[in-house]
Amino acid sequence: MEPHRTAARERTTKETQISIELDLDGGEIAIDTSLAFFDHMLEAFARHSGCGLRLHARGDGMDNHHLIEDTAIVLGGAIASALAEKRGIVRYGSIMLPLDDALIAASVDFSGRPFLNFKVRFERDEIGGFPLEMVGEFFRALTDNAKMTVHLIAMEGTISHHLCEATFKAFARSFAFAKARSGENSVPSTKGVLE
Repeated sequence: MEPHRTAARERTTKETQISIELDLDGGEIAIDTSLAFFDHMLEAFARHSGCGLRLHARGDGMDNHHLIEDTAIVLGGAIASALAEKRGIVRYGSIMLPLDDALIAASVDFSGRPFLNFKVRFERDEIGGFPLEMVGEFFRALTDNAKMTVHLIAMEGTISHHLCEATFKAFARSFAFAKARSGENSVPSTKGVLE
């Protein structure tokens, strides 16, 4: 049995204190950001991607912008570290994920080139103190720090809660496909490297 792909990261600034332990191959999920809906979205990511995730985060209490963005920065760095040189992964993952009225198309490529195409619009401003304008910013910071290409596109949907949850779950499932072990010991690139 191959060893688990893991990483631990911490970040402390005047605005946030964040610690993350990530296991790409499964394990305990324990998330506490003090923002219940954000916890729910991060748990959805971990559960539907098949990752173990222990995450503790606190922000400055302003508008939760720093808390959400900095969490994505640290999680993205942990993903990049756990994947290392990306040897033996599938690399690509895509899904069309439904959640009631919402339908989200999601694709992930561990290309080593950060790029986010985010086309999800919300009719509400926030859910339980979680500002929905930060969903795109979360994925932008995550994409930049994990050095991956991500497309998240709403095909259908008007209920903001469904759209947001479907976005996190669709990302998680496409992430799961992309991080899966291919059974080979090579880097999945004609260049021989993904960085």
